[in-house]
Amino acid sequence: MPRIELTVNGRACLFEADDDKTPLLDLLREDLRLTGTRYGCGDGACGACAVLVDGVAQSSCNLPLWAAAGKDVTTVEGLDPRLHEAFVAEQAAQCAYCSSGMLVAAAGLLRRTPRPTAGDVVAALDEHLCRCGAHPRIVRAVLRAAGVAAA
Repeated sequence: MPRIELTVNGRACLFEADDDKTPLLDLLREDLRLTGTRYGCGDGACGACAVLVDGVAQSSCNLPLWAAAGKDVTTVEGLDPRLHEAFVAEQAAQCAYCSSGMLVAAAGLLRRTPRPTAGDVVAALDEHLCRCGAHPRIVRAVLRAAGVAAA
């Protein structure tokens, strides 16, 4: 079995993968019990399983564990609490199934663009599905977290 080393939320981890197809999501949820990262579509199309890999948001359901070797992975549990607080303040979560992926994508955006426009936020979250229709509140929450007034 391949041995994989990576960092998750600042903690060094060493794992043995069952095979070359084991997705990062399985390790996070089953081995580390970081269940904030959700399983959604299993195809990387909905955004529910998003994590930051070396600061870039990407799907963990279709990312083989070996592809994260040597990388820094941040899950929703490892994000700055100010982003979570902004989501609560703007009531940006209804069913909250998409929230972890939205939070992670927003954190990736704020790392690249600390003072985004509403258009930047919309573009960064474009591939993340929210069936409740909370997108306007989510955009306001990200702008709040960035200290930018919503237009």
